[in-house]
Amino acid sequence: MSTGGRPTLADATRGRVLFGGDYNPEQWPEETWPEDARLMREAGVTSVTVGVFSWATLEPRPGAREFGWLDRVMDLLHAHGVGVVLATPTSSPPPWLGRLHPDSLPVTEDGRTEWWGGRQHFSHSSAAYRSHAAAITEALAARYAGHPALTMWHISNEYCTADFGDEAAARFRRWLRARYGTLDALNTAWGTAFWSQGHHSWDTVLPPRTPHYLKNPTQVLDFRRFTSDMLLECYTAERDIVARHTPHIPVTTNFMPLFPGQDGWRWAEEEDVVSVDLYPDPRDPLGAQHGALVQDLTRSQARGPWMLMEQAAGPVNWRGVNHPKPRGLNRLWSFQAVARGADAVCYFQWRQSRQGAEKFHSGMLGHAGERGRTFQEVKRLGAELAAIGPAVAGSHLHADIAILHDWHAWWASAQEGRPSAHVDHAAVLHAWHRALWEAGFATDFAHPEHDLTRYRLVVVPQLYALTDPAVENLLAHVRAGGTLVSGFLTGVADEDDRIRPGGMDPRLRDLFGIRVLHEWWPLEPGETVACEGFLGTLWSEELEAEPGAVEARYTGGGELDGFPAVLRRDRAWYVSTLPEPAALRALTARIAAAAGVRPVLDGLPDRVEAVRRGELLFLLNHRREPVTVDVPGTHTDLLTGEKLRGRVLLDRHGVMVLRP
Repeated sequence: MSTGGRPTLADATRGRVLFGGDYNPEQWPEETWPEDARLMREAGVTSVTVGVFSWATLEPRPGAREFGWLDRVMDLLHAHGVGVVLATPTSSPPPWLGRLHPDSLPVTEDGRTEWWGGRQHFSHSSAAYRSHAAAITEALAARYAGHPALTMWHISNEYCTADFGDEAAARFRRWLRARYGTLDALNTAWGTAFWSQGHHSWDTVLPPRTPHYLKNPTQVLDFRRFTSDMLLECYTAERDIVARHTPHIPVTTNFMPLFPGQDGWRWAEEEDVVSVDLYPDPRDPLGAQHGALVQDLTRSQARGPWMLMEQAAGPVNWRGVNHPKPRGLNRLWSFQAVARGADAVCYFQWRQSRQGAEKFHSGMLGHAGERGRTFQEVKRLGAELAAIGPAVAGSHLHADIAILHDWHAWWASAQEGRPSAHVDHAAVLHAWHRALWEAGFATDFAHPEHDLTRYRLVVVPQLYALTDPAVENLLAHVRAGGTLVSGFLTGVADEDDRIRPGGMDPRLRDLFGIRVLHEWWPLEPGETVACEGFLGTLWSEELEAEPGAVEARYTGGGELDGFPAVLRRDRAWYVSTLPEPAALRALTARIAAAAGVRPVLDGLPDRVEAVRRGELLFLLNHRREPVTVDVPGTHTDLLTGEKLRGRVLLDRHGVMVLRP
């Protein structure tokens, strides 16, 4: 989220919930465009993203500029009341760039060049790529700065490319010089005394290319940081160009959901609008919870309303089996996003492609055309979002619980040579969020160094590596009267992936009442460990606790029989295993209640979600059958205009938006 007087999402929405998706008119004969505009208007589309993959059409030869078709598209959309999120096309360079400048192509860790013919085939470190990307961005910004259809800029698309080539190696060395200053400091941070890896010339420092055996963990960690920073440089270079031409127009780029390749907290600070692409599997029984997690994280990055840049109106094309969405699910998941802070609901894409790698990926207007079920559902959703837009746009969601997440801790934990390859940061994060989601609590996400004073309860699913300021922040939260609960493998290492004394930061051991951490005992897939009142999964630990700090012990006669499993010291809790879902839900609900946190709505049936955004209460039924819900007081359903009191009936995949 940008600061310093930059425009925001509200400048683009203007009191509405934006509705639309990616539009790729260059894939279709021009006689199709008027039909597109007519059907967009019929469907209630207010915003489309144009130009994401159009570089070869805009610049078919080096220095050429073919803007006539885009002029006509922009004029047509404006005439039909559709705003344009204009994209820089730099995520997919034209073939001529790779042919003329082979150094612009990314190289994998084992030395293979990734060629044109797909997308994202660019080296973030290539001077040639950066120069040509800046030139086409400059031309676009100069030409369309004053066009009345322009409402937002979309820079590139789904930044995700790593590069291990020579030009990236040179930039990596410069990045490391800026970070460490001297080779001695680098060698200390990387622990290069191990395996004779010491560097005595900057020329020997390389990206973590394929070695004979295990890689240096801190070298890998720094390379992940470097890659995120280089991609961010590409984004900010283009952002600054368009912002210079249009300081009043907000700028975004689309995150992928919980993507490990970018430091999302740092990136969000450079965006005017935080946006995300979200594709839960319609066959996944936890698809709605995955969506809720991504939405909560994105809203927290934005510190307010955000943009759902892409979702699927039906099936995708990249799973092994690509299932369509059952009737009502597209509407339900779209309203879930709005409930959790989205002020824009968009799709990939408007018209389903007939050629190319994504011809089986659904569109708002599918192969079945305007009479198809998908388009009819899209029309209904467009009308409903238009109806509730003035009541919801710009409003905020309040949460008393913060879940802590840090990309650097994730990167440090995702290394080879670990106690267990089955402990996955994202999966553990999902497990803890699921427990709170199923118990009906509203949750934000926060960085471990963020201000936590507004939260009654702070949840740390797992933060393997913590900086000293982060550790002090957790201690300060508890000292100030807040409650903290932490999962296992937290505070094990510092920011250089150096193990803390005693296997866990001593300050945290003291906070939780851990006298000695003797051993980590990872579990095999499917293996459980008995604890007092529940079963643990994935992990366990041999701990020695301070007197009075044991809340539950391991049982069952195994190696850990009688050792502490859950510790509590005043308002600080430590859980040394991953309780099964029902047990983790009960534990988090108990801790939240003691911290003074209440669910959004008491007594909800399973798989029914209640979210308060501003004054509105969203009820979302994730079941395939109708269900009744008790709602205290009298409300009006903004979707139907019906006045309701007490018990209400939610249809299969049903939605209500209730205003007191």
